[in-house]
This record gives sequence, C-alpha cells and structure tokens, in this order.
Amino acid sequence: MKTRTTFNSGAKWEPIVGYSRAVRVGDSIEVSGTCAVDDQGNPVAIGDAYAQTVRILGIIQHAIEELGGSLSDVVRTRIYVTDISKWESIGHAHGEYFKLIRPVTTVVEVSKLIAPEYLVEIEATAVIGE
Repeated sequence: MKTRTTFNSGAKWEPIVGYSRAVRVGDSIEVSGTCAVDDQGNPVAIGDAYAQTVRILGIIQHAIEELGGSLSDVVRTRIYVTDISKWESIGHAHGEYFKLIRPVTTVVEVSKLIAPEYLVEIEATAVIGE
C-alpha cells in the first residue's frame, strides 16, 4: 500500500470542506485549486490577474516542496479564470515559473470562483522523478 501524506495550509475552509492543500501518494502530488490569499487567508492582489497568478504559484510551489517535490516535478497545471481576456498576463506569470519545465496546461474561463475577488484559481499535478 502506498503512503498518503497531506499538506494543510491552515486555511479555515480545509476542515470545514474536508480537503487538503496538497496530497502525496507514492511519487504523485496533487495540489488543490488555489487562489491568491495571504497567510491569514485573505484575498490579495484584488483586480490584478498577473499578481494573483504569481501568488498562487508561490503557494503551490511551497505545498509541493513541503511534500518532498519541486516545481520541476510538475507535469500538469489547470488554470481557471473569470475573464479569458486576461490570459496573456496570467500566462506570462505562469511562464516565469514554468518556462523551462513546460508542464501540460489548460486555461478555462469559468463564470465565477468562490469569491468575486478571485480572478484565477490553479491546480497542479507533480510526479517526483528518480
């Protein structure tokens, strides 16, 4: 049986909804949909899709590292946006983190995220190499 390890960020919603920021099973790490929040869980960079993306990817990087991986292990990202016209600034931020790693990715416009302050939400999958 493979070992399951969770990483919880301390967000107030984790125990209420029943989720973890990230879960590692064997060599795979899945990171939950992540929005741009500060350490107290408050929205940051309101109105700035680029800055929200940078913050989100920093949170994702931290979660993966806490579970023994690194950004170079990321094989997929999924990006949900409330305004697809902002894709270039979001993509630019994503490229700053993943230009050399180049995981597969999807960008999808959605009607809403969990709060109107959030313009972007990102999920990630990492597979830890040998």
